[in-house]
Amino acid sequence: MTKSATSLVRLDRAGIRKGTDWLVRGVDLSVEPGEIVTLIGPNGSGKSTTAKMALGIMKPSEGSAVRNRGLTVGYVPQKLSIDWTLPLSVRRFLRLTNPLTDAECDEALEKTGAKRLINAEMRSLSGGELQRVMLARAIARAPGLLVLDEPVQGVDYVGEIAIYDLISEIRSALGCGILMISHDLHVVMAAADQVICLNGHVCCRGTPSDVSQNVNYQALFGARAGTALAVYEHHHDHVHLPDGKVQHDDGSLCSDCLGEHHEHDHGSDGAEVQLEHQNAR
Repeated sequence: MTKSATSLVRLDRAGIRKGTDWLVRGVDLSVEPGEIVTLIGPNGSGKSTTAKMALGIMKPSEGSAVRNRGLTVGYVPQKLSIDWTLPLSVRRFLRLTNPLTDAECDEALEKTGAKRLINAEMRSLSGGELQRVMLARAIARAPGLLVLDEPVQGVDYVGEIAIYDLISEIRSALGCGILMISHDLHVVMAAADQVICLNGHVCCRGTPSDVSQNVNYQALFGARAGTALAVYEHHHDHVHLPDGKVQHDDGSLCSDCLGEHHEHDHGSDGAEVQLEHQNAR
C-alpha cells in the first residue's frame, strides 16, 4: 500500500496466527490525521484483532505494524467490565486511571453534549448517554487517534445518527484520526473516508454511498439520516466455504485469501436493496 509519513498507524500485509490457524492475514491499512476508517465484517472476522495490531497490543505474526512515536490514543471499548451494583458517578468514571481536573471533566463532557450528567450514576444512564460519557473519557486528553469499538451498540437508529454526528464533530474539533469497528455490514457512518470489509483477510474496501436523496431511506430514518448514515455495498470475487476454504469466481480453491480485489465508490442501488430488506422485516 502507499505509505505516508503522516500516517498515525499503518499495517502492511499484517496477520496474526494462533497455532495453525490465522485469525486475520494480509491486512493493509493506514489511518491519517482527520481520517475516519471503518472496519466491518461478521463475528470472528478479525476486526478487533486488526485494531489491536494497529495499536501495538498484539504483535503481527507476519507483516508489520507501525505507529507514530508519541501517538496518544483514546479508546471506547465495546463493553465495560464494571460492577453496576456499586455506586459510580460519571465524574469518578472519567477519572478512573485518568487523573483529570474538574475543568477537564467538564470540558470533555461539554464536547459530547453530556455535561449535565457529571453527577449522574453510571448505572442510571441510557445507551446513548453511556456512549457520550465514554466518548468524553476517550477525548479528555485530546488524542491523536480515537479507536471506537462498535460505538453505536445498544443505540436505536435515532441515537445512532446523533452519535455519528457527534463523532464527526469530534473529528473536526480535534483533527484526530478515527479507527472505528462496526457490527453492521451495510449501514455505516456516511462521513467515513474508507470502509474495509474483513473476513480473515481484506475482502473489499471502498467508500460509503451517500443515500441522503433516497426517499425510502428518509421515510424510514428521517431527513437527517442521509447526512449521518450511508450504505456500503460489498463487491467480493470469492465465497467463504463452511470448511474455511475460499472459493473464487473461477472455481479455484485456496486455504486463505491474501489479496483484495475491489476499491469502489458505490452508487445508490445498494441502498435500495438494503431498504427493501428492512421494509420486509
